[in-house]
Amino acid sequence: MSIAAQQSEEDFSKAHNKAFFNEIQHFLNPEEASLLSLNDVKQLIKPKNETYVGMKTIEVSKVVGSEGRYNDFDNRFFPKNSHLKNRWQHVDEAAINSVVLPPIKVYELAGLYFVRDGNHRVSVAKARGTEFIDAEVVSLQSEIVLKRPDNLRDVIRQIINYEKRSFYAETAFGDITDYWCLDFSTTGSYDVIYNHILTHKYYLNLHKTEEVSMEAAIISWFETVYYPIIVTIQKQKVMKSFKKQTISDLYVWIVRYWDDLKSKFGDDNISIDDAVSDFYRQNKIPLYRKFMNWANRIIIKHQQ
Repeated sequence: MSIAAQQSEEDFSKAHNKAFFNEIQHFLNPEEASLLSLNDVKQLIKPKNETYVGMKTIEVSKVVGSEGRYNDFDNRFFPKNSHLKNRWQHVDEAAINSVVLPPIKVYELAGLYFVRDGNHRVSVAKARGTEFIDAEVVSLQSEIVLKRPDNLRDVIRQIINYEKRSFYAETAFGDITDYWCLDFSTTGSYDVIYNHILTHKYYLNLHKTEEVSMEAAIISWFETVYYPIIVTIQKQKVMKSFKKQTISDLYVWIVRYWDDLKSKFGDDNISIDDAVSDFYRQNKIPLYRKFMNWANRIIIKHQQ
């Protein structure tokens, strides 16, 4: 066995062990150690179009995911599976012997890169501390720019923060209402709120000779729709069963549920108090069920 082959075998062992210990550290939350899937991020960001950029040198640190091999590597691109060994070592040997390999192929999305072809080359580059790599780039156009995320949850958090900044900037919602904690745990919710306000504005304008301004509509929606529902949610202590959600999440869910009730029973006189009470009754999880869900998750993780 050549010196380069011996070195590459040792390099793979180190990288593979790092992936193993990374999984152990995130045993209770395995998604935190998972490599990003391009498709998952595309579904969240919804890029507008695709542009061929061509050849360029990119930062290895900005390669954060893969189009198809995201199950083979962890979130730091260390190899998780032993079947990657032969190919990984061949790429590593080439690096040791200064052999120039073909450029990788990547998608650029939100300022980050996702591998189309060349996952092993990226893995070796990261393991060796290489800073730059040649790549053929196709750009997926998006207004969002992400800082290097640790996992999909971090991507979601960054997108929500972007959506909040955009909503507050475009509507002046905070300046108008002095309410700065309209927060959500899922993407796309600010568009829902904007549509609620537009719908409210439409009804305010019915039978009016002068159009109600957007500012007046926002104030009216906040004071007569949003805030009363929030007060009812707090009064009925609904949040104690939805600790991972925000109170604005509950507002959106309950408004949808309220509309479903009125549509189902054909009764526009169903009060918000009744809607909140019924929503809570239908969706709260009994204590024994919470325990069983927790126990099942532990059992499944031990079996994997």
